[in-house]
Parts: sequence; C-alpha cells; structure tokens
Amino acid sequence: MPNPPLWQPGPGEIQPDVKRRAVELVAALGAWPPGGQGAEAARARVAALGLPPGLADQAGPLAPVAPEASLEVVDAQYGGILADSASVLVVCRQWTRQPDGSTAAGGTTVDVRLGRAEPRWTVTALHPGEPGPEAAAPAPAVARVLAEPRIELPPEAVADLRSGLVHDTVTAAMLRLAGPYTLTVSVVRSGHPLDVFGTTRPSDHPLGRAFDVWRIDGRAVVDPATPRQLIESFMRDAAAAGSYNVGGPVAIPGVGNQFFTDDTHHDHVHVGFNS
Repeated sequence: MPNPPLWQPGPGEIQPDVKRRAVELVAALGAWPPGGQGAEAARARVAALGLPPGLADQAGPLAPVAPEASLEVVDAQYGGILADSASVLVVCRQWTRQPDGSTAAGGTTVDVRLGRAEPRWTVTALHPGEPGPEAAAPAPAVARVLAEPRIELPPEAVADLRSGLVHDTVTAAMLRLAGPYTLTVSVVRSGHPLDVFGTTRPSDHPLGRAFDVWRIDGRAVVDPATPRQLIESFMRDAAAAGSYNVGGPVAIPGVGNQFFTDDTHHDHVHVGFNS
C-alpha cells in the first residue's frame, strides 16, 4: 500500500492551521492500518484529534468497506475563508485493500467546514463530493481532456468529467489553456460549496461551469516563489478562453467582475463560465 507523507501547508498560506486541521481529519478518516476499519475505530481516530467523534459519520466515500486503506492529500484549497468560519477543499487519492489482497485506487474531494475556536479551529461538518454516475460515453472534448498530459486531474475531477455534467465551455477552456501551460486542476464540479462561501449566491462549480487550478507549470499558485507574471498571464489567458469570472492572488484591472482577488483565491485560480 502507498504510504505518502501527510500534506503540510507551505509558505504563503494565510491561515495555515485551518488547512492543517482539515487535512488531519480527512487523513484520520480515509486511512487505517489492517484491522482499523469500521465506524467505531474511525470515531476513535477523530476523538484523538480533539474533534467531535460524530464527524466520522459524515465520512461517506472516505470510509469504504475495506480492511486497510491509505490516503494522499493532493492539495488543500480554500472554498472560503472568513473571520470566524472557513471551508477547506481537501483533494484526495485513496487506496484500499481488496478481499483478494489486491489494491484498488480511487479518491474524493471533501468540503471541510470549520469554525474559529481556541486553541485551534474546530471542524463543524464534512461534505464529501458526489460526482454522480458515469455517462454512457464521454463527449469527444471530455475524452480529449482526459487524454491530455498537460491537464492534471485528481480522481474527483475525472469523475466529474465522466459524469457528463460539466459544460462544454469548461472542457474547451481547459484544452485551450493546455497549449501554453501545464495546469493542475483541484476542483471542477463536486466537492465544492453549493453557494459562494458566506453568501446565498449559487457557485458556478456545482453547476458544472467552473474549474480551479492550484498549480501552473508545476508551480503552486500559493507559493510566493511562483512568478506573479506567470499567474497573471494564466488569468488573462483564462479570460481570453471565455471565462467571465477569473479569480486569483493577483489584482488585474478589468471590466465588471471579470477579474477579482481575495483571501479565498490566494491559493488557486478560479475559472468560471456563465453557460
């Protein structure tokens, strides 16, 4: 079984312990040694973190029936960050031991909700992604995205694309951006808050009209060492690819809300579409 190290926040994070707290919980729920399966064992692992044991009951696809599991957190990205509450999107790969001894690979993305507390933020709820069943046959553009080596996708994003619930504008933009860039996607549709965090305004993600990129040409957006010019160029090219709403860590002048920046988007580039 793979044994990846626990994801850690790097330089440039605004609230590193918020992400660390979310990752610790997801790792406790999605990985266990032989004999560590089952709800009671999961509740004990959660309690050992000083969190409510009942959170284990919200694990969903993080807790498949398997005698052993291993988990890698690919990225932890803000779905929203306010003064006293936060959403962290924990992007995972998971491996489980099968009854015949083989290993199955999968993964999910979990929207972890947190509230400010002392001495550390606490987790209030978990919302694992639900990509839906796979479509009978992927659209040609989806097949091209899945085959494109310059578009790096986590398991949940792959499932989103295969579901047929992602708009053509998204796949067309991904393919266009994959010309000049290698883009590492964190979230497409599922695993993202239904509303823009802290508002009642529907997010474009669950509607299949947006995707987030956390790494460009192998450089993390959140890393201060990543050239701001690279991020700005990517954001401008995303707008040129048809996005009406591009968010990131760089302030770019534009018409209306075509470009925006805030604390939530200091760690990724949001590319949204209105159709």
